[in-house]
Amino acid sequence: MLDALSDPAPTERIDAARRSIAWWPVGLIAAATTLLLLGTANRYGYHRDELYFRLLGEHPQWGYTDQPPFTPLLARLGIELFGDTVWAMRVPFAILLGLTAIVAAMIARELNGGPAAQSLAAVGVFSAGPLSAAHVSSTAAPDLLVWLGVSYFVIRALLAGRERAWIGAGLVTGLGLYNKHLVVLLLLCIAAGLLWLGPRHVLQSRWLWAGAGVALLIGLPNLIYQVANGFPQADMAAAIAENKGTESRVLLLPLQFVLLMLPPVWIAGIVTLLRDPRLRPLRALAVAYPLMLVLVLVIAGQPYYPVGLLYALFAIGAVPTARWAFGHRPRQALLAVGVTLSVAMGIVSALPVIPERSLAGNPAVAANQTIADQIGWREYVWQIAGVHNELSPADQDRAVLFTGNYGEAGALDRYGAQFGLPPVYSGHNELHNFGPPPEGKTVVVAVLQAPLPRAAALFGACQQKATLHNSLGVENEELEARIYVCRTSEPWAAIWPRTQHYD
Repeated sequence: MLDALSDPAPTERIDAARRSIAWWPVGLIAAATTLLLLGTANRYGYHRDELYFRLLGEHPQWGYTDQPPFTPLLARLGIELFGDTVWAMRVPFAILLGLTAIVAAMIARELNGGPAAQSLAAVGVFSAGPLSAAHVSSTAAPDLLVWLGVSYFVIRALLAGRERAWIGAGLVTGLGLYNKHLVVLLLLCIAAGLLWLGPRHVLQSRWLWAGAGVALLIGLPNLIYQVANGFPQADMAAAIAENKGTESRVLLLPLQFVLLMLPPVWIAGIVTLLRDPRLRPLRALAVAYPLMLVLVLVIAGQPYYPVGLLYALFAIGAVPTARWAFGHRPRQALLAVGVTLSVAMGIVSALPVIPERSLAGNPAVAANQTIADQIGWREYVWQIAGVHNELSPADQDRAVLFTGNYGEAGALDRYGAQFGLPPVYSGHNELHNFGPPPEGKTVVVAVLQAPLPRAAALFGACQQKATLHNSLGVENEELEARIYVCRTSEPWAAIWPRTQHYD
C-alpha cells in the first residue's frame, strides 16, 4: 500500500488539489479503530473518571469546577442512546477516534501525501496514547480530535493561502473550549511560532481575527461560567500542579516517545518543516512543539497535553516517510515491521486484552494506570454495603455515604441502589457543589484514604470498620481505603466547607 511518491523539485508548490483522500485505506483504518474499541469496551469495568462523568452528566450545566461540560454530556448521550452501561458510555468516544484517523489523513493530504502517507498518518490512532484515551470516556479523546482539527485548518490557511480556513480553526477552537481549555495552549504556541519564524503578516489577516472572534463567540457561555464562578479551573490547574507536578515534569519528555508510535516519523515531520523550502509557511508548527513542551513543563501540566500537536507532526512526517520507503523493499519491510510492532504494543498496553485474572503484578498495569482504575468498583460497593448493613435500623435511617474521591462516589451512585444504600456525597472537585447532606443525617459511612484522626477531624467520633480490597489483587487508588462509621457532632453547614478539595 506504499505510495509512489517521487521527490518533486524544491521549488515546486505543494498543491493538495492534485491528491484526493484515499478513502478505502483510510476509511478501513478508521472503521477498524472504532470497531476495535467497541469490541473491547465491555471488558474490565468503568474507569474512575467515567463513574465521575456519569454523575456529572446527571447534572448538565455550562461548566463544572474542574472541566467544561462536553465529555460528561457526551458520555450521557451514549447512555441515553444505548442504556446505562459501560459499553454505551464508550460508544461516542470510539467514533471520535475513528474521525481522528480521518483528520490525520487529511493533514497528510494537505502536504500532497498519497494513499501510503495518508494511511500511515491514520494508523497513528493505534498508538498507546490515542487508544488509551478513547477506550475509556475521557476528555483526552475529544481533545485529540480538536487539536488535529485546528492544526488541519491552520495548515490549510498557511500552506495553501486559503485564509478563510482561519474561520474553520476558530470554529473548532470554540467547540473545543467545551471539552478542555488546553486548546488555548496550542494557539499560543502557534502564535509564538509565527512571531518567531513567520509568516508574521498572517497575524494581521482579517480572516484570522474573524476566526478568533468565532472561537470567542462559540465558547462564550463556558467562559462566562468561569468568570461568574471565579475561574475554578485555575484552582484546579494549581491543584494538579501541586499534587502531580514533580511526577509530570519527570515523565514529560520520556512519555513523548511512548504516547505515539514510531517517533522517527514525527521527528521527520519536524525536520521536514524546518528544511523543506516549500513548507516554509508551516515552520511555526515545528517550533510550536518545543515551545509547548517548555510551557507544559513550566505549568507542571500532564505529560499527555502535547500529544495532539505531536500527532499533527506525525501526520506531516508520514509524507516524507512514505517517500523514503517508496520503491525500496528493505525500507518498506522496515516500516511495515515498525508499524506492526507499534500497533501491537499500543493494543496490549492500552486496551483490555489481558485477562483480568492475570492483571495483578502485570507490567502493563504498572505502565498504564488506566487499566488498574477499571478494576473492582462493584466489589468495593459491596464491601461498603456490608458496613452500612451492620448499622441498626435507626442508624440506617440517619445515614449518608461520603467518599474522599469521585471514583468512589460514582461507583456508589452507579451500584448503590442495588444494595439498598443511601445517597452518596463527596467534597471532591465538582461533587462538593452537590452537597451538603440534609441536616438530619448524623451517621456517616465514610470511605477515605485518610487515617482515623483526619476522619474524626472532618466528622466527629469515627470508628474504622473495614478496608477496601479487590479479589484480583490489582493495585489501584482504592486499595486499602478505609471505611469509617462516624457520628457528626456539628451541623453539616459547619462540616461541609472542610470537605472541599481538588486534584
